[in-house]
Amino acid sequence: MTEILIGRNDDTSVSLDPRYGNRHGMIAGATGTGKSVSLMVLAEGFSKLGVPCFLADAKGDLAGLSMAAAEPGEKLKARLDKLHLNDWKPQANPVIFWDIYGRLGHPVRATISEMGPTLLGRILELNDTQEGVLEVIFKVADDQGWLLLDLPDLRALLGFASENAKDISTHYGLISTQSIAAIQRAVLKLEQDGADQFFGEPALELADLMRQDMSGRGVINVLAADQLILKPRLYSTFLLWLLSELFEQLPEVGDLDQPKLVFFFDEAHLLFDDAPPALLQRVEQVVRLIRSKGVGVYFCSQNPDDVPGNILGQLGNRVQHALRAFTPRDQKAVRAAAETFVANPKINVSEAITQLAVGEALASTLRDGGVPSPVERVMVTAPTARIGAITDTERATVRQRSPVGGKYDTAVNRESAAEILAKRAAEKAADPQVIAKQAPAGAATQQGAGWTDAAKEILLGTNRRQGMIEAMAKSAVRAAGSRLGQQIVRGVLGGIFGGKR
Repeated sequence: MTEILIGRNDDTSVSLDPRYGNRHGMIAGATGTGKSVSLMVLAEGFSKLGVPCFLADAKGDLAGLSMAAAEPGEKLKARLDKLHLNDWKPQANPVIFWDIYGRLGHPVRATISEMGPTLLGRILELNDTQEGVLEVIFKVADDQGWLLLDLPDLRALLGFASENAKDISTHYGLISTQSIAAIQRAVLKLEQDGADQFFGEPALELADLMRQDMSGRGVINVLAADQLILKPRLYSTFLLWLLSELFEQLPEVGDLDQPKLVFFFDEAHLLFDDAPPALLQRVEQVVRLIRSKGVGVYFCSQNPDDVPGNILGQLGNRVQHALRAFTPRDQKAVRAAAETFVANPKINVSEAITQLAVGEALASTLRDGGVPSPVERVMVTAPTARIGAITDTERATVRQRSPVGGKYDTAVNRESAAEILAKRAAEKAADPQVIAKQAPAGAATQQGAGWTDAAKEILLGTNRRQGMIEAMAKSAVRAAGSRLGQQIVRGVLGGIFGGKR
């Protein structure tokens, strides 16, 4: 096998050349038109070539990649005959299940520090001012050498920042307790949504996503996302973080005979909905440059216009399933999708998109020289794995055979910011000398202030009694006409200004 067969018609076939698998791609189409099957076909094809894949299973049907398909019935046999797949046979794929919540797969974790203030601010839905405060807090942790691993670390550091807002503002820039309180509330909400299980250790190592089995087939990493998809910000930010980590950690390799890893981003519109310009620029940069790291990115969504034009122009391999043009927006999406293909004189693309049956698609891939082939209307090939969900027992069996279960299934909690700050607080409470070292500045100030106030009362007096200066002044006025009075005035004033009596 040297190419991945996508589909055939009576005259020709469309295949994906693995040399251009890292030039990215797009799978689009309305609900129920066969996008998931096309994704499975591509994932199976890359796996057979030894290329690992990562994909998110939003509906639970992609888990079927781990099980062999049933023996073909009459309907499937007819399809296989039409596709000329004489060597087709049911076959399972090597699969590792992952789950942020740890229920349907191995836990996926990242540390707070790895996520960084920008992506964490997006998850927390912070405004620009609050995100700036979060950046200051990260800087404080870096300068102090405090590890930020999980949400308790972040909460402890936010509490520290609130108590020392004045000092931090002096050294790092103004932060307000109101902004810190808003971040604390956002962290609490995130924890209630179950994201506390995502932050921590052991953190995911990218090498564990780039595995092959004993026979040389690439492992397909399936992220259970049926619950995660209900938190769109967390879902999209996690996948973007993972893509960014690949971009930052993998070395430059140039053009390879086949990719090192293929990343499928299902429900891609969630990444771009309400995304700020800075984040869109970051995504475009990663997609544009990660090709040279040997990583292919394939977006899956209902409409091609769910992906911004600057990114859509980077996607060379296209599989377009049917679109239903019921509304003006749908009709516009059909025209936009048709314009992205290289024209084929035999096909009216705009009409064909609305007429495609389930399991049919318009496909175009990069050929020699990286030039897109003319669009073809094809019947998508049948995957050898099961199309549909698997049982809990089958999932448990796959997890038991996993090579990474012992590494990630048990959480680790080492000393970090929360433990360090708690230890400092306990030492202050238990050791009076520590309190004396921390509070003497305030205590001394209060004591000095007490002596100063007493001296003022003696010299200047209060509302209820006159002071020494006032009494002496009155006495001096009464005796101003006498010689003795003149001596006293000179004596008092001379003592104050340093003159002689």
